[in-house]
Amino acid sequence: MALIVQKYGGTSVGNPERIKNVARKVAKFQAAGHQVVVVVSAMSGETNRLIALAKDVASNPDPRELDVVVSTGEQVTIGLLCMALQDIGVKAKSYTGGQVRILTDSAHTKARILNIDEAPIKKDLDEGNIVVVAGFQGVDEHGAITTLGRGGSDTTGVALAAALKADECQIYTDVDGVYTTDPRVVPEARKLDKITFEEMLELASLGSKVLQIRSVEFAGKYKVKLRVLSSFQEEGEGTLITVEEEQNMEQPVISGIAFNRDEAKLTVLGVPDKPGIAYQILGPVADANIEVDMIIQNVSKDGTTDFSFTVARGELDKAVKVLEAVKEHIGARSIVTDRTMAKVSIVGVGMRSHAGVASQMFRTLAEEGINIQMISTSEIKISVAIEEKYLELAVRVLHKAFGLDVAA
Repeated sequence: MALIVQKYGGTSVGNPERIKNVARKVAKFQAAGHQVVVVVSAMSGETNRLIALAKDVASNPDPRELDVVVSTGEQVTIGLLCMALQDIGVKAKSYTGGQVRILTDSAHTKARILNIDEAPIKKDLDEGNIVVVAGFQGVDEHGAITTLGRGGSDTTGVALAAALKADECQIYTDVDGVYTTDPRVVPEARKLDKITFEEMLELASLGSKVLQIRSVEFAGKYKVKLRVLSSFQEEGEGTLITVEEEQNMEQPVISGIAFNRDEAKLTVLGVPDKPGIAYQILGPVADANIEVDMIIQNVSKDGTTDFSFTVARGELDKAVKVLEAVKEHIGARSIVTDRTMAKVSIVGVGMRSHAGVASQMFRTLAEEGINIQMISTSEIKISVAIEEKYLELAVRVLHKAFGLDVAA
């Protein structure tokens, strides 16, 4: 017998028939002798509907009140799923995030989990119940409802698995696993049987939307076995995300390719080349809560240099306003922007023991006439900024160049 935590996203519970399908799937696991905890998101579209409703009522709703409204979507889903389980003769009990006592900090819409009281859930499991928990939500120390941010139900599932010391946390989505890249861009993309936490964390942070990045961080920290599966397939092993196994001597050099179209570049021209100038530029940007990605500074010429960095495209105008306010102070000549950027990244723990990965990547792009404007690296990834119009071509040629279309 195993203790399994399963998470079902909004599309998985998007209508009554899908909720019934989830109930049947969960019941099969219990019938096989497993204890099951289920975490569910709001029905697809329900959260947006509730937010729109709140904004119709109040032009500028308080974030704390908005948390209460948004959390209602998950509460509807847990009730419906329990009804579906009971309808097929399965004992079930539902909990909101507050009832489970998922204690978080007070950072509304981006709250972080501090502690979980797992005792009531264990008691219910021992009594033969399937426990259904509302994802995405918790409470702060004052009892106020908080929400965990976009994709927060993934984090709820992993956190519960860690607290309960579950044998596995299964994330059910509308895809059947983690692929070498997006199959919509590269039809030859392959589903991976296994990937390391490190690789999945990089892929999630670089644009892969299969898992929420905080859930991967949590799983890696607490060594929770994580598996991605399809809600719409009865069979399949999905993709297991786990620690790197030493006996796996044939680890591929590259495991996957991630990409992000939502990039913009800012260049501050004629910046004095002196100590502290990077902080004088990026400090105010950080204070405005704008996340900076890739950074490059040109070689100094005549005592000045050009300083470039990328941000999310939606943050570009905000970043420009910040820089205009500091341009005179730092003595810069002008600010230039480019909204047509994209980022392509190759990821793989095999890079650690293989030389020439970067040169192969750069040569492959050069052969296609794709100019690299910025480069960022870590121990297991290389990212390049290129023009967005070349993005899909870059992904396809790199996928082939590193043999990702061929089964290992």
